[in-house]
Amino acid sequence: MQGLLNDWRRTNYTKNVTPELSGEDVIIMGWVHEIRDLGGIIFVLIRDKDGLIQITAPSKKVEPEILEKIRNFRKESVVAIEGTVQDSDKAPNGVEIIPRNIEILNLAKQPLPMDPTEKVRAEIDTRLDSRFLDLRKANISSIFKIKSQMFHTVRDFFYDNGFVEINTPKLVASATEGGTELFPITYFEKEAFLGQSPQLYKQIMMSSGMDRVFEIGQIFRAEEHDTLRHLNEAVSIDAEASFMDDIDMMKVLNNMIEQVIIDVNENCSDELAILDHELPIPDEPFPRVTYDEAVDIVNSKGVEMEWGEDLSRAAEKALGDVMGGFYFLTEWPSAIKPFYVMPLESDPTKSHAFDLMYNNLELSSGATRVHQYDLLVEQIEERDLNPDAFGSYLKAFEYGMPPHAGWGVGADRLTMVLTGVNNIRETVLFPRDRHRLTP
Repeated sequence: MQGLLNDWRRTNYTKNVTPELSGEDVIIMGWVHEIRDLGGIIFVLIRDKDGLIQITAPSKKVEPEILEKIRNFRKESVVAIEGTVQDSDKAPNGVEIIPRNIEILNLAKQPLPMDPTEKVRAEIDTRLDSRFLDLRKANISSIFKIKSQMFHTVRDFFYDNGFVEINTPKLVASATEGGTELFPITYFEKEAFLGQSPQLYKQIMMSSGMDRVFEIGQIFRAEEHDTLRHLNEAVSIDAEASFMDDIDMMKVLNNMIEQVIIDVNENCSDELAILDHELPIPDEPFPRVTYDEAVDIVNSKGVEMEWGEDLSRAAEKALGDVMGGFYFLTEWPSAIKPFYVMPLESDPTKSHAFDLMYNNLELSSGATRVHQYDLLVEQIEERDLNPDAFGSYLKAFEYGMPPHAGWGVGADRLTMVLTGVNNIRETVLFPRDRHRLTP
C-alpha cells in the first residue's frame, strides 16, 4: 500500500548530513518545506526536527520517474528520500542530496491553513488554531525544546537534592486555598473543583515524614484575565521541604533556576540562536528587596501604592525597572497572603512570604508555612473561612507536623524568561484561556 514505511528507515537527521558524508548514501525523512522547479533541475528543501536539507534533482542525473515523483510533491507533505550526499556551498549544512529513490508517505491537503515558512505571517489565533503546523516552524519548536530541557534539569535537580516526586489530585472537594476563582465540575452526585494548587497536599506530605517532595503538574484558575501572562490552565513546579524556612527555600529556588540557565545554555545553544535570545548565567545570588522597600521604590517612581496593597501592574513595572533581572521580594503583609503563611515573630503584620520576580514578571511564590494547628485554625477563621471545610488537611497538623517551607514556580512563565517571548501562549502547546478550549 502506498504511503507505508515497509523497509524504509531513516539513517540520518538533517543536522547529521555534513560534508564529511560526501559520496555516501543516506535516507532522510521529513516534510516538504520548499519546492523550486527550474525545468532542467528541481530543488527541494526537506525539514525534520533538526533543520533543513536540500534535495537537488538535475534531469541529467536523476531518473525520469524520480523527477515525476518530485513534481507531485506538495508543501508540507511527508516524504522519504534515499540519495547520495555531495558538497554544495550554497545549500544548508554545505551539502545536498542527489535522490535515487523516493517514497511519498503522505500528501498534504492544499491550500495550507497557514504558511510554516512565514512568507505569509499569521496572527497568533490563526497559529493556535493550526498549532500542528505552527510547531513545524524552527522558532516555535525551539521554545518547546528549551522547555523540555528546563523540565529535565528541574527533575534532575530535585532528585540530586533528595526530593521525592509526588502526584496530587486535580479533582478536589473544596478550595485548595480557600479562595475563589475555581472551576466547579459535576462529580457523580457531588460538586467538585479542579485543583488550583497542590499546596495543601504538599503540606500533608510533610506530616508523612517524606521530608522533601516536589510535583510538576497542571493547575487551574478560573481567572477572567486577558493578558499576555495569564492562563486558566498552567503547569506549576512545586516543592515543599521539612525542617526548612523561607530563607532555605529561596536558596533552593535560586540554585535550581541557575542550574536551569546553565543547562539551557549548554544544551540548547542552537535553539537560543534561532530565537535570537541571550540567557546570561547569574554570577551571584539573586538580590532581595523587602515589601517595605518595594513600596518606597514604587512611590518614588510616581506610581501610587499604599502599604498593604498587592502590586498593581504599574507597580510591578516600576519595581522591575529598578531591580531588573531575577530578585526576591520578601516580608509581604500577612493580610494579603494565604492562611498557611507564617507571620513574622517580631511583627505579625508581616510574613515569611516571598516572590521570585524577573523584571516585572512574577515567577514564583513561597513561604515558611504555619505548622502549629491552633495558629492555622486561627488564621483560617481570620480570613472568614470555615475550618470544617479543611478537616482532612487540618488533621495532619494534629499528629506531628514539622516546621516546613515551600514554593511554586510557574513553568510557563519561566519558559517566557528562558526563550525571550512575551506572550505566555507561545510557551504552551495548546493554551487554555477564557476564550480558547480547542484544539
